[in-house]
Amino acid sequence: MEMFTKPAKPIYRKLQDEELFLQLRTKVNNAISSLQLHSTFLIYFKAILFPILYFGAWALAMVFSSYKVAILFLYAFMGFLLVVNYLTLIHEAVHGTIFQSKKLNKIYVYIFDLMGANSYIFRVRHVRLHHNYPNVMGWDSDFEQSPIARVFPHGEFKLWHKYQHIYLPVLYPLYLLNWLLIRDFKDYFNRKKLVWKVTSIPSIEYLKLILFKFIFIAYIILIPKFIIGLSWATVISAFLIMMFTASIISLIVLLPPHANLDNSFPLPDHNGKMPSSWFFHQLSCTNDVEEDNWFIRFFMGSFNYHIAHHLFPNVHHVYYPAISKEIEVFAKQHKLPYRKIKLKKALLHHYDLLKNNAFHENIFEETM
Repeated sequence: MEMFTKPAKPIYRKLQDEELFLQLRTKVNNAISSLQLHSTFLIYFKAILFPILYFGAWALAMVFSSYKVAILFLYAFMGFLLVVNYLTLIHEAVHGTIFQSKKLNKIYVYIFDLMGANSYIFRVRHVRLHHNYPNVMGWDSDFEQSPIARVFPHGEFKLWHKYQHIYLPVLYPLYLLNWLLIRDFKDYFNRKKLVWKVTSIPSIEYLKLILFKFIFIAYIILIPKFIIGLSWATVISAFLIMMFTASIISLIVLLPPHANLDNSFPLPDHNGKMPSSWFFHQLSCTNDVEEDNWFIRFFMGSFNYHIAHHLFPNVHHVYYPAISKEIEVFAKQHKLPYRKIKLKKALLHHYDLLKNNAFHENIFEETM
């Protein structure tokens, strides 16, 4: 089968299930209205608590700088809190769901810049590319991050991909390190990157990129070394532990909803027309995760209810458990492709996806 390497801009079909989506949205809006008063307090409480915990952990690390074990532990805790802030706050602010004011949400996102990630390019990747075109090769920037990985079954094949199911899991702990120190810069300075399909980066954003990256490196590495007086070995070790912790937790959260064998990877035809509507596409490319508890809801932004997020991206995650019940019941009634799988199974199926795509001919090509 000929490789599809330059897909046209996707255009979703207008099918009858658009009326179904309007019915579902009415049910979801009713569910949200009944919970809104209680949930508003929780939304603001998290918005204050989690940044304080992150920067407070850093301050404690500087105070207890004479205790190496304490520093390593606190930097690992910062890695955990980096993911918590991303999932529960930054991700929400990018979608405009923390404050009613667009301006306040936009200002709040700068916390992400202080934590090392560029908020401007993240907004482009996540909102304009991933949410509009999930699992679509050439348009979903969350998947197309590096040529060393062949996630799409129709992606360009290289000889090293034969071993990707072996080397990629080993490299996964470097995920955040690559994001903060390499990937952001590539997206800014390499015009072949996907972000340039939908944006032209303003000059001021280049200045912000450099400024905030310097601030991050300054308080994470330079201040501990040159102001506090820690050894290079301690500083670098603490930084790597922070990055490894954040990488592992974030990938456990980010991989299951899209990057596994249970999800489809549809392609537009030569005119850009997709095989289904936007509604059906989101359901076929996304799955929920069965595991659910207070920890996932409070600290992990209810990532397990990912279908709710893709269907209603402008709804805060505190409402996901309630509206997901509506989605699941509605999908069963109308025989829509709603899927909920266990976390362990989703991660194993991600490994299977890497293994299947390690070959030029795979199960996807055989069944299409």
